[in-house]
Amino acid sequence: MNSLGLDKAPGDTRVVVAMSGGVDSSVTAAMLADEGYDVVGITLQLYDHGTAIEKRGACCAGQDIYDARRVAEMIDFPHYVLDYESRFRDSVIDDFADSYLMGETPIPCVRCNQTVKFRDLLETAQDLEGDVLATGHYIDRRVEADGTPALYRAFDGSKDQSYFLFATTREQLDFLRFPLGAWPKSRTREQAQKLGLAVADKPDSQDICFVPDGDYARVVRKVRPQADQPGEIVHLDGRVLGEHQGIIGYTIGQRKGLGIGGLAEPLYVVRLDPAARQVIVGPREALDRNIVHVREVNWLGAVDASDDPQPIRVKLRSAMEPLDAALTLLPDNHAEVTLMEAHAGVAPGQAAVFYDGDRLLGGGWIAGAERRLG
Repeated sequence: MNSLGLDKAPGDTRVVVAMSGGVDSSVTAAMLADEGYDVVGITLQLYDHGTAIEKRGACCAGQDIYDARRVAEMIDFPHYVLDYESRFRDSVIDDFADSYLMGETPIPCVRCNQTVKFRDLLETAQDLEGDVLATGHYIDRRVEADGTPALYRAFDGSKDQSYFLFATTREQLDFLRFPLGAWPKSRTREQAQKLGLAVADKPDSQDICFVPDGDYARVVRKVRPQADQPGEIVHLDGRVLGEHQGIIGYTIGQRKGLGIGGLAEPLYVVRLDPAARQVIVGPREALDRNIVHVREVNWLGAVDASDDPQPIRVKLRSAMEPLDAALTLLPDNHAEVTLMEAHAGVAPGQAAVFYDGDRLLGGGWIAGAERRLG
């Protein structure tokens, strides 16, 4: 077996590497080429270069495409740039805008992994006669005792990307490899310096790639001009406290910038009602939820999973520690998560991602949440 778990010599193993131009994917490609694998680098052009070049450090921007090409030329392996702009708009940007219009808080990076990268790019890698598709994601792929692949949280918890990869299917896992999953980020940068890569000190991307200035509402308005529909800001007790210029400017749990100052108590966004064009606000305790309804569940746990509630840990946002919970799998890829302790600010459109210890069991999209007593 070679280091990628295939019964072939590295030189006979074609590895297609998704290269964003950052240090992680660059090290992945360069390291595999250095080990003797037949590496082919692929970088996706996801949106207009002219816009992208304005912001360095955003995934798949113009500068990043250039950086990926430089690594390939230096290490001497073929590199291709594929125009996925229309696919990206259809699968990611349009979904992002529509989700905001429905009062949700979307995670476009998950949709990108789920569609453009691990569906479309994976098919392209197979068309190129690749044996595997490798990426620079920080997630640990292991082969279980029964020979099936499984996903675990990365060794470097501060860089773990399992939350964003919950939608990876069993079939995709057979073809995917994540060589950096057991590495700390410091080792990746050391390896980049050792290999002489110019991107060794390149900063990590912090923004959603197509929202380089962090102004989500501006992107939604551009894609969906009808987004700015004014409405009322309403207290849970029915009082109308003010007006807003579009629910896309609000998220569940938001406290600042509500435009309803001068009140004695601090108020938070508790719910968004796009049909009534209302932003509903209330006190902090009104945010607490202990039942989370989940749709489009992708299950990576035991194949013969029971319908009975099972203990798990769950993340409801990327930047949080998992919470103790019980999971009930329901028909039609739905699930219900019961939190052991109520949690504030559960937002539809975010992901509920399930764990057994460090093992990723899958996850789905939050459809709604409630506070159920008893």
